[in-house]
Amino acid sequence: MVNSWWEIQVLSDRSLDDLVFWRLQRFGCQGTASQIKGNEAWIRAYLPIEKATLLDMSALALWLEQDAIALGYESPDVKWDLINEEDWSNSWKQHWQPQEIGEKLIIYPAWITPTGESDRQVLRLDPGSAFGTGAHATTQLCLEALEMRLSGVTPDREFVLADVGCGSGILGIGAIMLGASKVYAVDIDIMSVKATHHNRKLNNIPESKIWVEEGSLGHLLKNLPAPVNGFVCNILADVIVDMVPYLHQLTQPDGWGILSGILLEQAPMVIEVLEEHKWIVATLWKQKEWCCITVRSS
Repeated sequence: MVNSWWEIQVLSDRSLDDLVFWRLQRFGCQGTASQIKGNEAWIRAYLPIEKATLLDMSALALWLEQDAIALGYESPDVKWDLINEEDWSNSWKQHWQPQEIGEKLIIYPAWITPTGESDRQVLRLDPGSAFGTGAHATTQLCLEALEMRLSGVTPDREFVLADVGCGSGILGIGAIMLGASKVYAVDIDIMSVKATHHNRKLNNIPESKIWVEEGSLGHLLKNLPAPVNGFVCNILADVIVDMVPYLHQLTQPDGWGILSGILLEQAPMVIEVLEEHKWIVATLWKQKEWCCITVRSS
């Protein structure tokens, strides 16, 4: 098949860019990129043709319109076209540039050579079809929270982290660079597992430092040799709520966690469930419509 990917283009108010990203990810898009010009955001996303019909694309446009109207914005302009197999993976890469995160990291796309001008640690990334480029608010919030949580970790102290829903591996790799000694990661998408392995090698991190396999939280719990110091989970609010009853099994008695992929309007629901299961909410960080919740054991 010559034309094997949908290229979806969304032009919206820049305040909606994170919400548009979220909607496209839920729709199943693989690879997204955005450009901000003035008050407008131009977002491109890519989806295998086998995963959507013209009727599905029309439904997506309607959902994006309803999202915007619900927040008091004008409807975004949505277009879609079929593109060649060899074109899709390079098209969105043209718009992704190095991104500084927090005080210590800078994310470099694998196809751009670092300049050496920054004193930040360079995290090189090629996400492939996995979620997590550093451009999305939830990924940035998680990395900033990890930087804060790992600030007191020294090389002589073992610190083990769990990453539930690892995507491209960006959070686990960032954690190692920020001082964690070992990361255990899982994702239900085999492409995410492959991307995490690839990006680990890209950053010259030994295989012994990042264990990653296909699976859910249950698979991770079965394979952990011992409870970890902390965990990070950047998925979606409804998935997080379902996992909360089991999260204490992940950590040591004084353990902590970082949870994101949560819209601000969903935060009260997530916090209520966390508190019901004896987690203390330490902070809530927000960026536009998204938030990141850090918790610790009570």
